Parts: sequence; structure tokens; C-alpha cells
Amino acid sequence: MSKKVEEKKQYDLIYGPHAIIEMLKAKKRRLMSIYTTKPLTKAWDRIKKYAPTSIPNIQYVTKDVLTRMAGTDEHSGVIALVSPFKFVSKVFSPKEKPFILLLDSVQDVRNLGAILRSAYCTGITGIVLCKKGGATLTPAVYKISAGLIEHLDIYIAASMSEAIFDIKRAGYNLYMAVLDNGKNALEVEYKKPVCLVIGNEEVGISKESQKHGELITLPQVRPDVSFNASVAAGILMFNLFHKMK
Repeated sequence: MSKKVEEKKQYDLIYGPHAIIEMLKAKKRRLMSIYTTKPLTKAWDRIKKYAPTSIPNIQYVTKDVLTRMAGTDEHSGVIALVSPFKFVSKVFSPKEKPFILLLDSVQDVRNLGAILRSAYCTGITGIVLCKKGGATLTPAVYKISAGLIEHLDIYIAASMSEAIFDIKRAGYNLYMAVLDNGKNALEVEYKKPVCLVIGNEEVGISKESQKHGELITLPQVRPDVSFNASVAAGILMFNLFHKMK
């Protein structure tokens, strides 16, 4: 019996002017075609500024067609088909990236997009995701990140345990963001190189994973409430950014 061959993805779909512009600015991927409307979206002049002199294939369609393609009406009148995102093949080197981010089963695409946007804004360009249990880089994630994913290096580990093993072997110190029983994240003396770990929206970081790093907690007014995962991640990354300059 022959094994089923997994088909390689032929293209990524990106929608929204900001996401498309950042993809064009990064110059890491090939623009295959653009779908838009007539009259053109107001953002077209900004998109055209960064697009190739001769855009390979422009298709003029209705807004309804764009909505069906994107799976949402938040496309702002433009969709691009581009060559697939290129993930890095191995975990990062502390010399090249002294501050990285590991996400443990973050499932909401809005949280993932917002976290990746904040990562770029705080100087973190090395991201580790896990194939098992977490959201993937969907078109919605590109849109919510405002396209800043294009400037990040992303490694996909098979599992959380494999990710932790590879990261620790590379020499990183892991800091686990937890709801309680952790040290005040604003007072911790972080040791470089740093890997900040953000957990799942409902259950946080698994108990097994917590054994492999120092637990840190954001102070809050009540113990029975918590920050949204992307908000907590943004605060922690901002704090680390300023402490490690």
C-alpha cells in the first residue's frame, strides 16, 4: 500500500491593505495575483507604491466574491495570493536572537495575530509555535498582525516538549507567564538569553511545561480575573524590551 503524499501548499491568501503592504515591503515572497474591485479601494495607491512595476495578475471582482474568498467581509476590498510563508528549519541561536517567544497552544487567531504584532513592535523577531494544539497562520492572523508577521522568523516545533528541549539545549532561560504562584514579572531580574512562554487562553501553560522555567505573574487587582492572553503577552514583552536594552 502506497503512502499518501502530503500536498505542498501552493499559495497563501492575504487580505487587507496593511497586511499586503507589509508583505510587499518585506520582499520575502512572490506576489502571484491580486483580486480587487472597481472602483479601486482607497488604499490602492499605497499598495501600488510597494508592488512590482508590473503586477502579474490583477483580477477585478465584486465585494461578494472577495468576501467568499477571504471568508470574511474584513478584506477592505483587496486580496493577494502570494507564495507560501517560509518557516525557519531549526530553533534560534541566542547570539542572533537573545530574546524569543514560545507560544503554548494559543488557539484564538485574534490572540495569535495580536501577539505576533506586539512581538515585532517590541523587537522580538524569533517565534516558536507548536504544530500540535495551537492556531496556525491563517489569513485572519496575517490581517490582525497588520502584516508584521512578514518580518518575523518563525519555527514550528512538533510539540511543546520538543520545543522546550530544543530551546533549553540552545541555551535560553525560559520564563513562564502564569496566572498565579509566579514571581512579579515587573520585578524579576531576567537572565539573557530569554525565552518568554505564553500559554493557552483557557488553561495557560501545562503543568509539565512549567517545570522547565521560572514562573512569572503580572500583578492585578483581583485573583479571580486575568488579562487577555494577547494583552498579557504585550505587557510582558514591553517590560522585557525595556529591561534588556
